[in-house]
Amino acid sequence: MRTNSVTVALRGGALLFAALFTAACVLAGCTPTPGARSASPAQRTSVRIATLKGPTGVGMVHLMQAEDAGTTANDYTFAITDAPDDVVAKVASGDVDIAAVPTNLAAALYAKTSGAVQMLAVNTLGVMYIVTDGTPVTSMADLKGLTIYASGQGSNPEYVLRFLLQKNGLDPDTDVRIVWKSEHDEVATLVASGAAGVALLPEPFVTAVTVKDPKLSVALDLTKEWARVVTDGSQLMMGGVIVRKDFAREHPDAVTSFLAEYSASIDEAKSDAGTTSALCAQYGIIPSAAVARQALPRLNLTFLTGAELKAGLEGYFRVLYDANPKAVGGSLPDAGFYYTT
Repeated sequence: MRTNSVTVALRGGALLFAALFTAACVLAGCTPTPGARSASPAQRTSVRIATLKGPTGVGMVHLMQAEDAGTTANDYTFAITDAPDDVVAKVASGDVDIAAVPTNLAAALYAKTSGAVQMLAVNTLGVMYIVTDGTPVTSMADLKGLTIYASGQGSNPEYVLRFLLQKNGLDPDTDVRIVWKSEHDEVATLVASGAAGVALLPEPFVTAVTVKDPKLSVALDLTKEWARVVTDGSQLMMGGVIVRKDFAREHPDAVTSFLAEYSASIDEAKSDAGTTSALCAQYGIIPSAAVARQALPRLNLTFLTGAELKAGLEGYFRVLYDANPKAVGGSLPDAGFYYTT
């Protein structure tokens, strides 16, 4: 079966996380929180948001709680799914206004919709890790001669892994053996059973296996490995939020309010692990509050916009494009992809 660029991006997005922030307050120089609803009912805008379960959605949970409490500047409705193709369909049909998705899927949607979406913010850096059973691995170079179990062949995990191996002087085809499995949970099962000594896994699968077996540990954080070898200022930016361009044009104040509230929500997610993990379970973002709490430090939650977002994403997209143009929609996004106020 032939695969188009959105299919390839979907596959990469699903593997990640299967994980993707009031104007007056910004102008006043204060830090807004998902709390005081400042706009009158007549001024509030209805904003439809879709988010994937997993790391991409974690930063949204305090905003969800604030909406339930009736304390947000806008009126938000949330569609939460574990199927990236559901989000693609909702965005393409105009059924949602804002969506939290893997960044490469955002690029593919930009191409698919002829520029009808824009990148608002990055909400997560990389969530991929090398996990070992005690095998001594302290650098990418230490993987030489080893067998690595992974899932995500033909998508982001493969492209990032191969890039980092090459940057560390290793040939991914001859210096290591990569055994590709179809799903992350299959790799996690092999690791937990002792059948796989070295594996590439994303959160929250990393936490799920390491809490069960003290012999298993994180050897390498691919986000840090990326930062160590690149020279173009790029970052491993794997999750973000997009907006329909028409909605942003018609409701710029609502977008400004959303970004402020979303940023505050992410700050709360990073600073209050107990409440965040409980909310993750409550809203179905991560099923287990215990797993969510232990995974949070490795989810690399962030909030990046504007020039910093653009500088970080362009190099990452270039790596994906060089590996497979379909991973970013067939072409690198132009300047119109990046939202500016």
